[in-house]
Amino acid sequence: MNPDTPTPRAARESGPPGTPPAPASPNAGPPVGDGAGDRPVPAVPADTIGQPVGPPFPVGEAVVRSLVTAASLAPSLHNAQPWRFRLLADGTTLQLWADLDRVVPHADPDGRGLHLGCGAAICNLRVAAAHAGLLPEVRLLPESAEPRLLADVVFRRLPPGAPEPPEAAGLAALYPAIRARRTSRHPFLPDPVPGEVLGELTEAARIEGAELIHPDAWHTATVLELMRDAEGRDGADPGRERELERWTRTGAEAGSAVDGVPEYAFGPRERDGRTVVRDFAGRAPIPGRPDADFESTPHLVLLGTAGDRPFDWLRAGEALERVLLVATDRGLATSLSSQTLEWDELRWPTRDPMSSVSHIHMVVRLGYGPDTPPTPRRPVDEILEIGHSLPPGP
Repeated sequence: MNPDTPTPRAARESGPPGTPPAPASPNAGPPVGDGAGDRPVPAVPADTIGQPVGPPFPVGEAVVRSLVTAASLAPSLHNAQPWRFRLLADGTTLQLWADLDRVVPHADPDGRGLHLGCGAAICNLRVAAAHAGLLPEVRLLPESAEPRLLADVVFRRLPPGAPEPPEAAGLAALYPAIRARRTSRHPFLPDPVPGEVLGELTEAARIEGAELIHPDAWHTATVLELMRDAEGRDGADPGRERELERWTRTGAEAGSAVDGVPEYAFGPRERDGRTVVRDFAGRAPIPGRPDADFESTPHLVLLGTAGDRPFDWLRAGEALERVLLVATDRGLATSLSSQTLEWDELRWPTRDPMSSVSHIHMVVRLGYGPDTPPTPRRPVDEILEIGHSLPPGP
């Protein structure tokens, strides 16, 4: 890790093994490795837990490269891609490590966004593994003394003749959506999202331990006002402006970028000054960038959990990506907004005061919109190590 790179507060405050967790607060990031991650996260339904699913299965290099490529297509804050993968020497266990050189310290001081992105990568990994006929057994935060290690994934195969768990089949069906998913910063059509599709999205979040909240008109207007407030605060904060510039790619750089948000993904500038999506251009003029009218009342949903610790953030990331994959599979366009959640004083009022879900992790915009090109990704050789059993020093 670069010693000049600020470390997320969650990693800095990690206590020694066995340290009791501090009470959660909406204004403070909890420590990593608090014991919550000691619980295995099964990739099969609860009624199949304990049934034989076969011994650990060693995967070859070609398979693991395919799995990591799929995992890396997950969304992340500013497309920073804050992950590294390590296949251990026995070939049966793939580790996911936080890449602390890719933190976004002003927008994400607690590392919540980093965990959300890495959780989304875990979901993609599970989907790709199921597509390859593997059963991934995921263990989140397996080492309380090592907060950078976010997950161990042990690969297994079903014994001959054993029935495939329904969960594995459901995940495998989402595999084509991994490459088709986009974050769209374009206007959406006024066509409503069918109720049955909204129900499927809600169920996708529930399966992964999160909740999808469907705000009413009053709550939606409140969230939109908070988004405008956050956009103004961001523009008045020199640190956040410099951080945004670090992760935007314009001009010739946009065509060769492997991370960040290229100018072709900015979308049009909102004509009336509304804030429906984050404007990565800021005040900088982009030649040829058009203006456009966005939805007057966008269809927003909020993804949240009852808890607000690193374990909850990872699960929320898995839930977020499953929601996005199901939405993509059903023909929906999506965009993500965490701006209001990056300011402590704005995050709390974003929640539904009538809901038991106290902690919102993402605002998702749904609708039908134009096809958009994918954002760049780092080559798999930059994020995957094979055959190592110990991490490098910090």
